[in-house]
This record gives sequence, C-alpha cells and structure tokens, in this order.
Amino acid sequence: MLQLTLIRHAKSSWNEPNLSDFDRPLNRRGLDNAPMMGRVIKHKGLAFDRMVSSPAQRAITTARLIAAETGYPENAIAIREDLYDASVDTLLECVQSLDAHEPRTALVGHNPGMTQLYNALTGETLDNLPTCAVAVIEFDVEDWRAVHPGLGRSVLLEYPKKHQHHAGR
Repeated sequence: MLQLTLIRHAKSSWNEPNLSDFDRPLNRRGLDNAPMMGRVIKHKGLAFDRMVSSPAQRAITTARLIAAETGYPENAIAIREDLYDASVDTLLECVQSLDAHEPRTALVGHNPGMTQLYNALTGETLDNLPTCAVAVIEFDVEDWRAVHPGLGRSVLLEYPKKHQHHAGR
C-alpha cells in the first residue's frame, strides 16, 4: 500500500510587494500553523519515508517546520522544481515517478494544483484545499507508477481551522 500526503503551503505574506511570488515568506499565521499541523500529523501517527517540496520559499519553509515537528530530517527534504505552480498533470507525473521504496511520501506544494490532484486521485470534489491542509490518500498498489486518477481513497483531511482552539498551547 502507498500513502501520499498532500500538504499545501501555509499562509504566506503579501507585505513586501517587491518580492517575487516565488520568494514570498510565510506570514505569522503560517509560521504558527505549520508547526501545529506537524504536531497533528505526529499525533495521528503519520510518518514519512520522504518529503518532497516545491522550491518556493513558502513551501520549503512549511516543509521544514512540519519536518521539525514530526522528526523527519530537514536535510532529507527533496526539492522538485516542477512542484512550483504545477498543473495537475505535472503533479501526477511527479507522483508516478516517486520511489517505490518510499511508500509514505509527502508532497508540499501549491494551489490550484494540489486541490486538483486531490480531486483527481480520490474522485472527490473538494472546492479548495486550505492553506497548510494535510490530505492523506491511500492506494492499494505497491508502485507509484500504478497510481492513476480515481484510484486513491482519502483517509485524512486536516487543516488549521479544525485545530484553532489548540493554537494557544
């Protein structure tokens, strides 16, 4: 069985209009939400054999903050250029090229692609994967190359608004 975790980057800052989209950092809420969602992941007993992130600042920061909370080594986060602003087709190709020896893989990326990928793989129609959402999809296959639209089942969908009351801890 394969377990794909889709993580949309946390809330990013628009305070510096001269920064490129690629370089936008997380805002304060994003910097709070990413570790919180990392703790949710850990609490749910999820672990990753591999984390793969878009190279954009807001995505890699989200990946690092979640890695720190889940015990995943930050220096082992793989960066894939093609995850930045990726279409659903590019994301599916990325999933199909993952390593079969890493059956629990997390992708950290961007909308609209992440929501479209979730919907394509699960056959659901989610309007929007919120920022810093964590969506876990399972596949009854042994090789990522066998992953196709409609084959996955959603087993977990968590996002910061569901856990806001814990934010003070």
